[in-house]
Amino acid sequence: MNGPRIHVTLAPELRRFASAERRAPGTPVVTDGSSTLGHVVESLGVPLTEVGRLLVNGHEVPSSLVPGEGDAVEVDHVARPQRVPGAPLRFLLDVHLGRLARRLRLLGVDAAYQSADPGDPALAARSARERRVLLSRDRGLLRRRELWAGAYVYSDRPEEQLRDVLGRFAPDLAPWTRCTACNGPLRPADKETVRSRLEAGTLSTQDVFAQCADCGRVYWRGAHHARLKGIVENALAEFGGRAPTAGRD
Repeated sequence: MNGPRIHVTLAPELRRFASAERRAPGTPVVTDGSSTLGHVVESLGVPLTEVGRLLVNGHEVPSSLVPGEGDAVEVDHVARPQRVPGAPLRFLLDVHLGRLARRLRLLGVDAAYQSADPGDPALAARSARERRVLLSRDRGLLRRRELWAGAYVYSDRPEEQLRDVLGRFAPDLAPWTRCTACNGPLRPADKETVRSRLEAGTLSTQDVFAQCADCGRVYWRGAHHARLKGIVENALAEFGGRAPTAGRD
């Protein structure tokens, strides 16, 4: 490539995506003279889903701008909390984020997920069709043009992933209102209504139940309640939300 030379400074949060020699402030980058600034940023390894303001010579510009010789480019990290326009805030999670999906559902956040990998084109198409923010650790998937919106998940630990997503998007929290298995809404259930789905020990020790309106799964305060309650209370203490109703596993 033998085109204009520009100088790029990535925000500290974005430097992890670039190769070691491209992380220093003012890194020289030779362009082809026709590629947009968005394309140049992506060529450095940075998903545009993670980019906030783009500044050229101190002035904010769109990603469609074609940079010229000597331009000083600053690439900011996306602002938090990030506001997603249009549809109510809903998520779609990549196949490797099942534990994060269950935690989001536990908090009442609409989080679509399937354990069988449908493939990148199908995930991107669903994001666009259902207007869901696609969460992934796959930078290639986040670069697909048909995405409605996306976000890179920075940690591989579910607890940190949850804090990252809640801090970035500030979704409304309504714990114990979604099925952790299928994402459907939970409704209070009478004991007699769900009797056929319960074992004798559960029937004799439990009186408060909820049932998923979509898949029919029944929930109650079981052996994992204390751990799940801890997740809920920590999230509410840090990020706020509606007071939880009776917890169920």
